[in-house]
Amino acid sequence: MPKTGNLRRALLLSAVLPWMALTNAPAPARAQAQAAPQAESGPATLVADQVFITPERRLVAEGNVEAFQGDIRLRAGRITFDQASGALEIEGPIRIDQGGEFTILASAAELDRTLRDGILSGARMVFQQQVQLASLQMTRVGGRYTQLYKTAVTSCHVCEDGRPPLWQIRAERVTHDQQEKQLYFENAQLRVLDVPVFYFPAIRLPDPSLDRASGFLIPSLRTTSNLATGLKVPYFFTLGPHRDLTLEPYLSSKTRTLGARYRQAFRNGRIEVNGAYTRDDLQPDQARGYLFAGGAFALRRGYSLDLDLRAVSDDAYLADYGLPDLDRVRSEAVLAKADRDQLFRVSLNHFKTLRDSEEQGLIPSAIADAFLQRRYLRGGGELRTTLQVHGHRRESGLNATANASNGRDLARLSADVGWHRTWQIEGGVLAEWETGLAADAFNTYDDDVFTGKESRLTPRTALTLRLPMRRLEGGGAVQYLEPIAQIAWRGSGGDTVPSEESRFVEYDQGNLLSLSRFPATDAREEGLTLVYGANWARYATRGWQAFATAGQVLRHNGDGRFTKSSGLGGTSSDILLAGQLRYGQDLALTARGLLSGSANFSKAEFRGDWRTDRVNLTGSYLWLGTDPQEDRSEEASEMWFDGSYDINPSWSASARLRYDISDGRATRAGVGVAYSTECVTVDLSVNRRYTSTTSIEPATDFGFTISLNGFSVKSGSKQYRRTCSKT
Repeated sequence: MPKTGNLRRALLLSAVLPWMALTNAPAPARAQAQAAPQAESGPATLVADQVFITPERRLVAEGNVEAFQGDIRLRAGRITFDQASGALEIEGPIRIDQGGEFTILASAAELDRTLRDGILSGARMVFQQQVQLASLQMTRVGGRYTQLYKTAVTSCHVCEDGRPPLWQIRAERVTHDQQEKQLYFENAQLRVLDVPVFYFPAIRLPDPSLDRASGFLIPSLRTTSNLATGLKVPYFFTLGPHRDLTLEPYLSSKTRTLGARYRQAFRNGRIEVNGAYTRDDLQPDQARGYLFAGGAFALRRGYSLDLDLRAVSDDAYLADYGLPDLDRVRSEAVLAKADRDQLFRVSLNHFKTLRDSEEQGLIPSAIADAFLQRRYLRGGGELRTTLQVHGHRRESGLNATANASNGRDLARLSADVGWHRTWQIEGGVLAEWETGLAADAFNTYDDDVFTGKESRLTPRTALTLRLPMRRLEGGGAVQYLEPIAQIAWRGSGGDTVPSEESRFVEYDQGNLLSLSRFPATDAREEGLTLVYGANWARYATRGWQAFATAGQVLRHNGDGRFTKSSGLGGTSSDILLAGQLRYGQDLALTARGLLSGSANFSKAEFRGDWRTDRVNLTGSYLWLGTDPQEDRSEEASEMWFDGSYDINPSWSASARLRYDISDGRATRAGVGVAYSTECVTVDLSVNRRYTSTTSIEPATDFGFTISLNGFSVKSGSKQYRRTCSKT
């Protein structure tokens, strides 16, 4: 039939239906209808292949019938409108969509003219094309409540051959509150492969379109060698649109723990507090627990405030209860502001050690830092000014000696002015010149070595030359080669100063050209140095990329402050070798090492990452030589591996291993297997911690969770639907 015919029928019926509803009606009824609010979004509109009126004044629409009323869209085979009663008789197949949130399918229906109230036979309700409720009869009341009788509910794909779904809930009656987005079940059974497993006289579940609702979350079983088998049953409370609270009781024969999480969002930030209170058999008659609180706020004038507060009752609690594996607990508060020409940062830190080898009173537990840097464009270059304040305090009152820091407390004020300029000279050479002056003042307390007031001045200057070159190969690949040379000088004037922050130095391609490779400004390099090296890269046409860096530092005089394994001791540093091989986003192999003059590596690291649609592998290997200054009397050699493999769309496996090659034993290991479909997720894992200290015993941890997908459960970005094939 021509489109113009359908359009004429739609326009005609949109005017005929309200007229028919009011014609011959009593005057009070007409007045009431005229005064009714516009909550129903105007009259219904019909579109059909054929439309006619019977002698009994009944309007009949047949063939590809569609009706629209507000956000409701109805499709059916035939609709009969009775002008006298205002009812609609609908013959199937029937499909009703409302607001994109849920769909109703039925074989026959009787509805009022608003399409909101009535009775449907052989009906199914489908939420977000996943969770479906099939019933013998469905009743719509007040445009808000939908009641389903003799109902089966599942999010599994239902086959037409009669095979039962993996799981379903059978209920005598189900009521859906459209306004509150809740489902109420009466006399319900949970069935697995049509076998009754649990019975619930009454149960409430959120419908899948609801993002947040109070109720139980997915329970889990946890079995450890230290805490036996326990059950975690979290309950989620909505405390308004911007706050929520989760309580998680954890009960076993050896522990009684109540965990909690509180979250709140503000107009300019958010907070989250996690904690637990424990009574267990591992430390009888002692209250145990932890508290982690964090927040981030955007303040006025571009400032930001970040809070991370952490406390734990004892050294073993985090390991015993499977929490983040920390060897030191840090609390931090940071106020910062960053814009194009200025960086401001103030931080307060507190450290609590969980290491057996450290004594809490002898480590810097309270640390304060303030940093302000500005830059100015002057004379074709860049001028930077930096002001830094640092202080740390130990709890011990013992005075420091020449061999031990003991209870030394320290305050430092540093000021720096530097100028930097880059230009291009003949032959394509890029030249960079940097010059500056740093001033430092130290105050020490509880110290028998330093007088308490030390200061120094450190002028510096450096000239760096680069020659970037490019080569185009015949096959389309591009190579880049950049030789680098730098000559630098740093003076030294003033007192000998304490150096406590710069204990561990990392020598890599990131600081090859730095004028000071110490990690903090309490120590600065001195003397004349020459750095030479090269960067190389190759970009292939098929996604392959390769990068490499080599370099070495030569000194006029050696610097005894560098540790043995830092690679920077003596007048000639170890040769830095670093490289990476990449293939798109799927494969990356990275290696770095420090090669000494005797052709031995003092440090070496290798890392590999491989990702495909089914495989995700990450591994690393680390080797460190002996170094008494870094508290390492033996060589350290360790391998770490973590990977997962999707066996098929439903099954996946994972494994992880941390192996100490020097000791010839594993420190951590774990395996896991998961089964996931459109309607269920099952996760089983086993983890083993082999290390032991005076406060932590080796332990094995078994984890098991099962969740029925569909009811507001986020099961990941990948969705797989089973088929009804018999193979």
